[in-house]
Amino acid sequence: MTTPLTVEQLKPRLGQLTLIDVRSPGEYAAGHIPGALNIPLDRLDGALPALRDAAEQHELAVVCAAGPRAEQACRRLADAGIPTLTLSGGTNAWSGAGQALDQAPGARRAWAMDRQVRLVAGSLVLAGLLLDLVLPGARRFSAAVGAGLAFSALTNTCALGTMLARLPHNRPRTGGPTLDDTLAALGR
Repeated sequence: MTTPLTVEQLKPRLGQLTLIDVRSPGEYAAGHIPGALNIPLDRLDGALPALRDAAEQHELAVVCAAGPRAEQACRRLADAGIPTLTLSGGTNAWSGAGQALDQAPGARRAWAMDRQVRLVAGSLVLAGLLLDLVLPGARRFSAAVGAGLAFSALTNTCALGTMLARLPHNRPRTGGPTLDDTLAALGR
């Protein structure tokens, strides 16, 4: 079961719960809610035992940039029998309400994952259409990208976002916390 919270509801509870940020390490390093621990969505399953233990100590809250990845993480945690809270609107809502974000030293501002997905998907569609001018039938590639985007919206998953999250520019450049550091912190 997942309970949504507003920024006003989350703020006074930060010290009383374990906040998990499921964005990529690069997004996390560029700015995260104070006290949040980073467990990227693609690494969540490996962290389930530690999260189950942490949930026995404190309530768990899950956050991403805007909400979809947190919702996906909450569903996976619920399937594992771990109750969660989530911040409606994610980190964007937190900073939009004037709340401060912590940033890793030397971190640069990474584009939000949805913005990266839009850039890559749009570029692929445009490339397919332009390539069709010299290679008839190449527009099918654009149709396949469109179908992938529709599937992504219908299932609330994003294979392209998962792939982009693994690229070097979405990883922190300097000594941000590793997943092992995060799992150790969960054992507080």
